[in-house]
Amino acid sequence: MTQGGRVFGSVRMKTEETTPPAAPCIMVVFGATGDLCRRLLMPALYNLACDGLLLERFAVLGTARRSIGSEEYRVLIGSKDQGIQRFHTRREFDQDRWARLTDHIHYLSGNLEDSNHYRKLAEVLSRLDADYQTDGNILFYLATSPDYFRTISDNLSQAGFQDRPGWTRIIVEKPFGSDFASAQALNRQLLDNWDESQIYRIDHYLGKETVQNLLAFRFSNGMFEPLWNNNHIDNIQFSVCESIDVEGRGGYYDSTGVLRDMVQNHMLQMLAYVCMETPRSFSPEAIRDEKAKLLESIHICSASEVPEHFVRGQYGPSCDSQGRQLKPGYRQEKDVAPQSITETYAAGRLSIDNWRWSGVPIYVRSGKGLCKRSTEIVVQFKRPPQSLFQDTPVDHLSANRLVFHIQPYQGIELLFQAKIPGQKMQLQTVDMRFSYGDIFKATRSTGYEILIHACTHGDTTLFSRGDLVESAWKIVQPVLDYWKTAPAPDFPNYNRSTWGPKVSSDLIERDGRHWFEVVTPDILEQSPLFKNADPLLLNTAIMALHPRAVGPGITIVKKGDLADEMYLICRGKVEVIDDEGNVINTLEDGEFFGEIGLLMSIPRTATVKAKTLCDLFILHRNDFLHILNDHPQFAETITKVARERYEVVIMKENLLTPT
Repeated sequence: MTQGGRVFGSVRMKTEETTPPAAPCIMVVFGATGDLCRRLLMPALYNLACDGLLLERFAVLGTARRSIGSEEYRVLIGSKDQGIQRFHTRREFDQDRWARLTDHIHYLSGNLEDSNHYRKLAEVLSRLDADYQTDGNILFYLATSPDYFRTISDNLSQAGFQDRPGWTRIIVEKPFGSDFASAQALNRQLLDNWDESQIYRIDHYLGKETVQNLLAFRFSNGMFEPLWNNNHIDNIQFSVCESIDVEGRGGYYDSTGVLRDMVQNHMLQMLAYVCMETPRSFSPEAIRDEKAKLLESIHICSASEVPEHFVRGQYGPSCDSQGRQLKPGYRQEKDVAPQSITETYAAGRLSIDNWRWSGVPIYVRSGKGLCKRSTEIVVQFKRPPQSLFQDTPVDHLSANRLVFHIQPYQGIELLFQAKIPGQKMQLQTVDMRFSYGDIFKATRSTGYEILIHACTHGDTTLFSRGDLVESAWKIVQPVLDYWKTAPAPDFPNYNRSTWGPKVSSDLIERDGRHWFEVVTPDILEQSPLFKNADPLLLNTAIMALHPRAVGPGITIVKKGDLADEMYLICRGKVEVIDDEGNVINTLEDGEFFGEIGLLMSIPRTATVKAKTLCDLFILHRNDFLHILNDHPQFAETITKVARERYEVVIMKENLLTPT
């Protein structure tokens, strides 16, 4: 409940006090000196401790090859440059809380392939169980390379860990297999030693509050469920954009690619949450049963269908205006093959063969080296009939969209049409936003906190079953097989810090649709046109901008044509050409052109062609005039540019007229 923007109550606030602590157990971390443990697992345990969710009857036993003792290990994971003081997520580091937690952290060095190591492990665990009174409960966390999963599982079984008192559970990190066959084999290997109920296949994306909220949003809000079908929804888009490169993991990534690394697991998990049928309850198996049914309903492409449904890309270097390389392309990354055809970008069109979603395309895309870091899900509803407004100035109806912001912006946004104040029936896209940061008081987490906590209580809701993993691999396997044997693509096909390859836009535009680019203020402020602009102006402009990708050599505007829009260059280069075909100017990132089309109803004064692949934003005259009336200072910027660039003098008072 809110009043005047203040929160009087929320589910999180009401339930924090009643959240039970993690169940008594010893958490054994294999690969305890690796990045995953230091960067994510230890910060997650620290957050649980700070939130009062770890009991005295809880301990951690790390194990790895490095020959050090418990005290040396505590120093390693607590250091400023490699440990908790660098990777913790809280505003301030609580040294006392960390010191109390480290009293519960121990270490045992050894070779994971040596059976004697597991006998020593059993002895140490018996001693720790007596010290911490953990009732014999053990949580094994396999934070190692998948190459060791079978070895660890077999050795634990042979050492008798199945016959100990208390419960025994095992968390398996991704990647869970590298294809359908290897995933099946790994499932069989684990099930040789463990029951399915003991295996927790972890996907840290499911630990994100915003991903979990997909279920809460769908099934606790009755106003949307009647619309959640092919009668009302036109398409759904899943986008996971990463601005980072492979970050020194070229050897790993070159044998993986984005389809395996992101689409097969994280994105299909989110897709299942958005599109699954209503479960009979919120019990773990009820939810996982519906996820399994949904994944089984996704159409599996034949070899001939793959090129029509999936495209791929690989990033090249980024360069400055003089052509000097700023950052390397993928093939120049360390440990990457010079002629690698591993994809760093993938986009696809999926279809779900059931009554609810028949005929609704599901678009997915993910890539590295892009212009922004963001994860969004866009549900686009069908447009109402245009004929309803045939006797009004309204000549276009924008689609309503529901946008789930997963990261780094966390929230939900509803975009719809509203009448602009005035005498005429004119519409403008407006938005209603919910931000987690504005409503709920919560410390930024790693995503692993809730997963570790749930595992100690035997809650499998946020973990994958074996059949879910195999179903996801079935969906992408034909694509992997086709790309393995198809002719090598012309890589690289997009530069770093762009929206991605043109083939991605082509894929969706063949269906008469386009990617809905979620523009954030930080992207818009990269243009001098909006530098240090008022936040309200930025938000208004974001609602009015329309994205467009243009390939090299394409004419964007032609001299002499009448037009009513201007173009903002997000990424790329364009050339301004005179009557003789000479290039008289080159415009790059952040610059704009065509503003005369907004200011005056006169023909274009020059031709503009794309020199490179360009990511553009288009601002139409009607939207421009609405912005000017609400933000007169924007008129000063535009008219100044027109005067300096074209020697055209326009009084801003002549622009600020009622619309």
